[in-house]
Amino acid sequence: MPTSIVWVHGDSLSPTNPALATYPSAPAVWVWDDELLRAWRISRKRIVFIYECLLELPVEIRRGDVVTEIRAFAQEKGAQKVVTTSSPSPRFQRFCRELAQTLEVEVLPVPALVPVTPGMDLQRFSRYWKVAEKVIYR
Repeated sequence: MPTSIVWVHGDSLSPTNPALATYPSAPAVWVWDDELLRAWRISRKRIVFIYECLLELPVEIRRGDVVTEIRAFAQEKGAQKVVTTSSPSPRFQRFCRELAQTLEVEVLPVPALVPVTPGMDLQRFSRYWKVAEKVIYR
């Protein structure tokens, strides 16, 4: 029985996700967050994009309350530990605190795509991307 599971979330939807890379044989889960879907009214186009990304990952896809679904997945797999990647999201921080009440939680850092420098404008993705393109496509 595995002792760890991997939780993949929206801030690290990548085949190079550090949690998946560090724990390649651990079962992995993604949870469509019902509360977030209702509150943010995420477009169908974005939902399809996320789903297509998920199809490239070795994850079981679930839907509902994130913490409840992750706990259930861990119990089904006989795991005592959840491994995931960092996120600046306050929701993510709350989920980790809730999960840590019953499971060990390991949060791995995600390498920055582009080094953040003082004065870099991070308020809009398009402004960030203008800087990122110069680094990525040298």
